[in-house]
Amino acid sequence: MKSFFAGGLLLMMFTAITGWLILLAFTAYCVFAVMTIIYVARFNLHMLQQNGYKNNEQRAWLKKNRKKESVLFVWLILSLAALVGVRGGGLRTVVFILIAVLNAVLLGFILYYYRFLKRYHVKRPLVFTARVKRLIASDAILTIAVFTAVVLLIPYEIIDVMIALPVAAVFQLISFIAANIINHPLEAAINRHYTNDALRRLASVRDHMTVIGITGSYGKTSMKYYLDELLSVKYNVLKTPGNFNTPLGVVRTVREHLNPSHEIFLCEMGARYVGDIKELCELAKPDIGIIVSVGAQHLETFGGMENVIATKFELADYIDGNLFTEKERKLFLNDDSSYMIEENKKHEGAVLYTASGKKDGHYFASDIKSDRHGTTFTATSPDGESEHFETHLLGEHNVINLIGAIAVAHELGIPLRDLKVPIRRLRPVEHRLQLKETAGATIIDDAYNSNPIGSKAAVEVLGAMDGTRILITPGMVELGKDEDEYNYRLGTYAAANCDYVALVGGRRADPIKKGLIDSGFDTTRIARFSRIEEALNYAYGIHTAKHRVILLENDLTDNY
Repeated sequence: MKSFFAGGLLLMMFTAITGWLILLAFTAYCVFAVMTIIYVARFNLHMLQQNGYKNNEQRAWLKKNRKKESVLFVWLILSLAALVGVRGGGLRTVVFILIAVLNAVLLGFILYYYRFLKRYHVKRPLVFTARVKRLIASDAILTIAVFTAVVLLIPYEIIDVMIALPVAAVFQLISFIAANIINHPLEAAINRHYTNDALRRLASVRDHMTVIGITGSYGKTSMKYYLDELLSVKYNVLKTPGNFNTPLGVVRTVREHLNPSHEIFLCEMGARYVGDIKELCELAKPDIGIIVSVGAQHLETFGGMENVIATKFELADYIDGNLFTEKERKLFLNDDSSYMIEENKKHEGAVLYTASGKKDGHYFASDIKSDRHGTTFTATSPDGESEHFETHLLGEHNVINLIGAIAVAHELGIPLRDLKVPIRRLRPVEHRLQLKETAGATIIDDAYNSNPIGSKAAVEVLGAMDGTRILITPGMVELGKDEDEYNYRLGTYAAANCDYVALVGGRRADPIKKGLIDSGFDTTRIARFSRIEEALNYAYGIHTAKHRVILLENDLTDNY
């Protein structure tokens, strides 16, 4: 009898311990699963922010990078297999335990994987703006609703939660797109309020302030900084900071920085779609327009070069058609950009500038000389005024933007001689052929958003340097169906100007390598890495008696 009760007590204790162990394991699984959902949500929210909160671009990114998060579907399929265990009769416990162990291992891997993505593949952190916080709130509500629906639909306890958690994780791939749609009316109302406030502030200073709109496929940020330096000789200047070149960036600049003492507002205008520049013009209402370049960039969103040209010249159309201002309107056009030359002829009265030699009626640069210390040139105005200039900027390609900035400043009443000192003071814009000296090398930082013309100019600057010349690049993106061709050409340019090449990443590095090899470049001097940091370590490790000169050409955004 005693042995019977002892056996019963042991069985009860074993059952209790087993129950507690199952409860503990299940609780741990839930905790790690929720952590995983948070990491997945954070990553996809970050990508949405990188894609400008545009659902169409987020969907395109998800399609292009569908393999990057496919591990979540493995977790979901493995969890669904638990249903087999429930119906497995005598094997139910064994199958269930096996699935639980595999799930635990997989969850550990997924958590590590997303931490790896955050730590090593994110250069610009997620910014927790008010809009992001609203998206997080909407996402939380949607995720809880999906989780609850799955739990209610599956009749098996514990199994329902095991399946609902990976469903909630997979849902994060599209949840912020849904949240964006739900939040759209509120976001539109908030944007209208801010935009109307910016319009009111701009209207209050229009009588004494000139707005200068600056656009182009590349070079617009540099032009903005050059003009800020040159025009400050005579005027109180406000410029859009950094890469604030969207409607919301302009609105924020006006609301946070514009004051009655400003005489000139330099408004950078970026575009990824037809109509973007027109929208910015209707907001900023520029009196002066500058188109610094037209070239192959963002072709995936524009759909072709004809749309790129049309979009950039929306600024020219606005200046030409702006009949509702008493101020003198002026349009400045780069007459060296091959895509612009024919279009320029349609805009009579535009001020043209060139760095390719004397042209009657133009501002032009001549006697251009460039070396590792900087660039010198002579600028001549249409009325014959001429001055010699010196700058620390690297590369002859910079002269076209400098002569454009000189043209604008001169037309606004500043003599060429008064521009000599500010031209000499100019320094490269951050990450645009910016020279940095380190203990083991000279770094030429041209990491910002490489384009076909800019990348060619950058490797030619490297080629003019003394020392062991090393190129580090992941290639160029957003060039549509011609992307491989442009990257192949970069390889041919690199072959003529580099001693070593370190390629970063996958698909875009392939055509660069082919261009190098087809041009006869030594294959033993081509290396390939998954990360920029690894390529830098390789560059610093090259054994050479000469000084290392390293060009960082392009640095892909987080969503690549």
